[in-house]
Amino acid sequence: MSRNDRLLKKAQWLSMHEKMFKCPICGSSMKVQQLASLVCENLHSYDISRQGYVNLLSHRAKTKYDKALFEARKMINSSGFFGPMIEGISNRLIRMQKQELPESGKPLRLLDAGCGEGSHLSAIGHNLREQGHESNVVGVGMDIAKEGVVMAAKTYSDPMWCVADLSQCPFADEQFNYILNILSPSNYSEFRRLLTSDGMLVKVIPGSLYLQELRALFYTGTGKETYSNDGTMELFSRHFERIEFEELQYRVVLDSEQMKQLIHMTPLSWSVSSEVIERMSGGEMEITADFTLLYGWK
Repeated sequence: MSRNDRLLKKAQWLSMHEKMFKCPICGSSMKVQQLASLVCENLHSYDISRQGYVNLLSHRAKTKYDKALFEARKMINSSGFFGPMIEGISNRLIRMQKQELPESGKPLRLLDAGCGEGSHLSAIGHNLREQGHESNVVGVGMDIAKEGVVMAAKTYSDPMWCVADLSQCPFADEQFNYILNILSPSNYSEFRRLLTSDGMLVKVIPGSLYLQELRALFYTGTGKETYSNDGTMELFSRHFERIEFEELQYRVVLDSEQMKQLIHMTPLSWSVSSEVIERMSGGEMEITADFTLLYGWK
């Protein structure tokens, strides 16, 4: 798909769904103008980029998540490391669709808050379409890290991608049936505002054994060898009246190149010396994936 075709497709998508959006600066409604920009009632304007995403930040954002990190994360995603976790979420949403949204004409609106380079949302959307929801899945991915959103827009044409801040989500109230928040920071007040009355938040957090092999090698003798998600789970429980959770644990063998990418993609390595990282990334290793999948309803 050429850049012009991508731009036109995204402009048409935004025209169809412009009521989903609100201006992050003044909160007013928005419309697509000249198939090139989202413009609010007070004339705050946000251009559709040539890659097919919209930058809806109202301020400059500094982040340590750079292009190299997202390239590493994309490679790890393509290796299948997150496959069972993606399958678990997809199966849950498919069951929910069959049980709670039986109307064939009712669209499913899905937001990935903290979408990174887009692999998770794209895979889950694909799985939902495989189950017969092809024309009814409205996917939106947002992240404050522009490099990740640019990569998502270049790689995946189906969802709409936005650079945006969780504290000022550029969406109107009660727009999404499901919000995904996968290994990413949360803003529960915004999530509750954006969910429909029967909507569900899916939050994925690391379990105590997640990447335990890296922790053991990076943090031996520092007291950081172990991790607890108790505080995150307690905070989650304060914001939702109905809660369910699943624990998912498995092990994946990664080759030396995949190990290098895994180390580069995780913030666990940010405070570790290059010498330690170099020693770790020299060969094949079996790595633990350990996730807690939290489901919350308003």
